[in-house]
Amino acid sequence: MREGAQRIQAEVGSQYEVFHTDCPARDMVDHVTSRWGIWVLISLRSNDLRFYELRDSIQGISEKMLAQTLRALVQDGLIWREVEPTTPPQVTYGLSEFGQDITEPLTDLFHRITQRLSPRSTD
Repeated sequence: MREGAQRIQAEVGSQYEVFHTDCPARDMVDHVTSRWGIWVLISLRSNDLRFYELRDSIQGISEKMLAQTLRALVQDGLIWREVEPTTPPQVTYGLSEFGQDITEPLTDLFHRITQRLSPRSTD
């Protein structure tokens, strides 16, 4: 008998029930698909960036929301954070191997969407 979509094999002997509110995978999906999470991941897909570079690359995000989003994605293991001991400290972010795996289908999704959109008017 085939198991439903609610059970996903994560490790041998371990099951996640993704439709349950207490499932840890659900929190990670919420972070990735949050209003800003997806933009942070897509921004980091090509280059490691410093905090201010990320802020400038994602129009409309506040420093507070960027900091919260970065904190959650670092905690999830999707991005890494490196602090250089300078004054002021320079903080650089990049995608972990797991983050690269997650970002690949997101990039494909964006490509598919932009291919279907009508051409933009230059008027």
